[in-house]
Amino acid sequence: MGYRGYLTIFNIVLIAIVTAVVASAQSMDMSHMDHKMEMVSASSNVDPTITQDWARAALADSPRHQEWVKITYKPAGSTTDRVVNAFVVYPEVKKKATSVIVIHEIFGMSDWVQKLTDEVAEAGYIGIAPDLLSGMAKNGGGTSDVAAQGANAIGLAIRDLPADQITADLSAVAEYVSKLPAANGKLAVGGFCWGGSQTFRYATNNSKLKAAFVFYGSAPTKTGQTTPDNDALGKIAAPVYGFYAGNDARIGATVPPTTDAMKMLKKPFDPVTYDRAGHGFMRAGEAPPPAAEAEQKAKDAFAANKKARDDAWVRWKAILAKL
Repeated sequence: MGYRGYLTIFNIVLIAIVTAVVASAQSMDMSHMDHKMEMVSASSNVDPTITQDWARAALADSPRHQEWVKITYKPAGSTTDRVVNAFVVYPEVKKKATSVIVIHEIFGMSDWVQKLTDEVAEAGYIGIAPDLLSGMAKNGGGTSDVAAQGANAIGLAIRDLPADQITADLSAVAEYVSKLPAANGKLAVGGFCWGGSQTFRYATNNSKLKAAFVFYGSAPTKTGQTTPDNDALGKIAAPVYGFYAGNDARIGATVPPTTDAMKMLKKPFDPVTYDRAGHGFMRAGEAPPPAAEAEQKAKDAFAANKKARDDAWVRWKAILAKL
C-alpha cells in the first residue's frame, strides 16, 4: 500500500476517534444536565420556610462542635417515654458557660434556627434548640417528616401541640442542658415568632430561668381572651426582654397592654421596637440581600430588617453577658 493509502486510512481512523470523543462528551454533558435537572426538581419540592441553603452552608463552615441529641423523659400521667430531638452547639470557651434554649418559629426546626443556635454558641453560650414537632409526624418523625405530609402540615401540627407537652418538652431540655459538664447551671430562653410567644409562656412555668428573650411574640392570654393573663404573668421570676418590629401591627398591638400588666405586677419587662422592621426580622435580616434588579421596596425592607437584626444581636449579647 502506498503512502496515500496509509494516509487515507489514518484520516478515517482519526475522524472516527474524534467523532467518538465528541459523542462521549455530549453524552456526559447530557447526563450532567439530567442530574442537575433532577436536583432542581427535587429542590423545588423543598419547603423554603424550613430549608435555607445559605444557613446550611454557614453551619457547615462553623468551627464549633454541633450535635443532635435525643432527650428522653416520661410525661406526667404517661406510661411511655417521649423523645425530643434537639440540636446542641458548644462555644469555644475555657470556662463553663450559660445555656440558652432556642425555641423555633412556627415553621419548626429550620436550617436558620440551627444557624441561630450556632451563633448563640459563637457568642460564648451553649445553644440548644429542641424540635418541638418531634414524634408528631405520622411515622413518628419531626419537622421534616411533618412537612412532607402537605403544604399546611407544619402549621396545623404546631397549632395542635398540647401546651402541657410543650412545657414538658422545654423542661426536659432545660434539665438536660443544665447538667452538661460544660454548663455553669445558668439558663435563659429565647424564641422567635411562635417561639417568642412560647418563650413568654415558658417563663411563667420555670422559676429557674435567668432571662427570657421574646422575639416578636405575645404574652400568654386566657382561653377566649386577648388581654394578658395576669395570673400567669404573676408567676414569672425572670426579667423578660422583648424584641419587636415596627411594621408588625398584629404583635405590636399586644405590647402596650403587656407592658401595663407587667408593670402592675412589678415584673421586669423591657420591650424594644425596631423601627421599619417587619415580623421575622431576625431571619429576614440575615438572609442574602435582594438581587440588584429587585424593586426598591424589597431593598428598603431588607435594609430595615438587617439593621434591626444587627441592633437586636448587640442588645441580646449585652444582656446575656450580664447574667
